[in-house]
Amino acid sequence: MNKALSCKTIPELFEYLTEDFGKKTGKPLMKRKVDGKYEGISYSEFKKETDSFAFGLAALGLKAGDKVAIIAENRPEWVYSDMAILNLGGIDVPIYPSLTADSIEFILANSDSKGVIVSNKFQLNKILKIRDNLKGLQYTIVMNESDMPDDVPALYTFGNVQEMGEIFKTNHPNYLTESRKNIREDDLCTIIYTSGTTGEPKGVMLTHKNILSNVRAALNSFPIDDKDIFLSFLPLCHIFERMAGYYTCFTAGSTLCFAESIETVSQNLLEVEPTLMMSVPRLFERIHSKIIKNVSSQSSLKQKIFYWAVETGKKYATSKKNGKLSPVLSAQYKLADALVFKKIKEKTGSRLRFFISGGAALFQELGEFFEAIGIPVLEGYGLTESSPVIAVNRVDDYKFGTVGKPLPGVEVKIASDGEILARGDSIMQGYYKNKKETDAVIKDNWLHTGDIGEFDTDGFLKITDRKKHLFKTTAGKYIAPTPIENLFSASKYVDQFVVIGDKRMFLTALIVPDYEAVQEYADSHKIPYDKLEDLVKKKEVYDLFEKELTKFQKKLANYEKVRKFVLLEKPFTLETGEITPSLKVKRKTVEEKYAQVIEEMYRGLEK
Repeated sequence: MNKALSCKTIPELFEYLTEDFGKKTGKPLMKRKVDGKYEGISYSEFKKETDSFAFGLAALGLKAGDKVAIIAENRPEWVYSDMAILNLGGIDVPIYPSLTADSIEFILANSDSKGVIVSNKFQLNKILKIRDNLKGLQYTIVMNESDMPDDVPALYTFGNVQEMGEIFKTNHPNYLTESRKNIREDDLCTIIYTSGTTGEPKGVMLTHKNILSNVRAALNSFPIDDKDIFLSFLPLCHIFERMAGYYTCFTAGSTLCFAESIETVSQNLLEVEPTLMMSVPRLFERIHSKIIKNVSSQSSLKQKIFYWAVETGKKYATSKKNGKLSPVLSAQYKLADALVFKKIKEKTGSRLRFFISGGAALFQELGEFFEAIGIPVLEGYGLTESSPVIAVNRVDDYKFGTVGKPLPGVEVKIASDGEILARGDSIMQGYYKNKKETDAVIKDNWLHTGDIGEFDTDGFLKITDRKKHLFKTTAGKYIAPTPIENLFSASKYVDQFVVIGDKRMFLTALIVPDYEAVQEYADSHKIPYDKLEDLVKKKEVYDLFEKELTKFQKKLANYEKVRKFVLLEKPFTLETGEITPSLKVKRKTVEEKYAQVIEEMYRGLEK
């Protein structure tokens, strides 16, 4: 696959895969579940589906430089749409399916999208609701054939467009080939709107060169090849999954398998038996929590064996990294693997070589646990603005509590105020139609990430907080809330945790309990309740969280400790506007919504 690494544009990669590599390999490019069973999609089928859709888009008038939005869950048609738009020199605008109609309207209008491709009737209804406000929107395409309402103008099914494409192809057989010849690496490839924890979303402009430079760097940093199988469940509209789990997978000649949904990942792992997977820390927290819950229901002997095995695994991993493995420890590890780890790994399909984690901080103890059982979780760091990976831990060179070392071709330095700066071929061209914001983050070709960090003595990058999130207490102390929030999020009883304290004398917190864990606690301690929401009002549950806080903040400085907290009945959600589609808390929105609750915590205590 060396030739794939030399491709300068994504259409060039498409051409190589379908005209060269695909004809030599007998394995499928993608797999998706049909009628309860995973079925393969060959390279030739990929080419046929994409080409006919691309010709159809050309028949609808798509020209080089035109924008088309995609609002769909992960599925083969997402890939066909992306490749078809790019093969015509178009620019796609991926949008989270979870966004509201109002948010979609802003993105479609701001991006000047001429068309929009949606997955189903639910997404279509959002478009129909706002379509009259979008004068530049010329057509809407629905992937699901059965979700078509009658008598709606300029509305087509995916199949309709492909049929139009076959007719267009008859009259213009060389259209796609000629189109690909005119695409350059510095041409705009996609506009991805950052969810933004404050203000309106901004359209990040990425070129073919931006993204493919990150793909090449990733493949130079990880042992990935045509024998690997990826399971894709993070949204393809997010650059992390799109670059790492889609373009990188294709460039390496690997097979991409689509999970049915986030809820079915555990089942799909068994069916697909992947070797690689991208995820966010929350998945590892869930897996770990489920394992511990299962262990706690076992006999005391089995519990002792489990915890002995984990400790043995940790010692083994440490000794192996230090090059000091003893025959005794190696034998103990083999026994631990046979008794415990093998059974856990079977739940992931038994073939996972490693996970790559991004999107949020990975709790160190979590990393150490998965390392112990033999499935390393390699944490990385990046932004949409950097296509996205800036730094990542490697298979043979990693350190928990850090986000690894910079990728090849990405230069990183720490500014005088602690901000992480990055530059290289993967850095965006700017924000679409937003020069003011572009100039604020790109200065002298350096991307100002907004993150605070430092390099340790071994060259590993460590993120300490967001620049804009730093608190300053009335005592003049600067506090980074994110590490504190990450600390408490490691508790199995905590689902969401937001620290409050800017311009206050001390810290407080808003806590959304993990109701499943709290319910188990209540049942085992015979705490009466009618519905789950009642539990946050129980003194016994409040006392439980006080103990958790005391346990987790022992090592914090006094001014970093949370002195009071409130347990909330309902979680922060996208629908209520408290979190972004990438699950980041909108701190300002949360503080405004719970202003009265927050004031109650401080009343009479700040002097």
